[in-house]
Amino acid sequence: MDQALFDFQHVVITPWKLIGYLGAFMFTARWLVQLYYTKKLKRVVMPAAFWWLSVCGSGLLLSYFIFGKNDSVGILSNLFPAFVSVYNLIVDVRHRRSQLAGN
Repeated sequence: MDQALFDFQHVVITPWKLIGYLGAFMFTARWLVQLYYTKKLKRVVMPAAFWWLSVCGSGLLLSYFIFGKNDSVGILSNLFPAFVSVYNLIVDVRHRRSQLAGN
């Protein structure tokens, strides 16, 4: 899977790099989602979409760093955010269930 898909100005794009780019985009896009909701509601908000983008982005980046690049620094820098994001999603789901059960 190291075969180049594109070769543009000596920048080689492999399938694993595309996965890494998508992960980086998703991980960055979460801040745009957070900014949107904060501006909309006029208070600091961390919506569930922020955590979903974190989990997906971290997962893609982890797969890139594990399988595509074999980079321990990239693995360690994306492993902890993935656990925190999953934990926050679990807390959010439990909170929503308890609210539904209370109504």
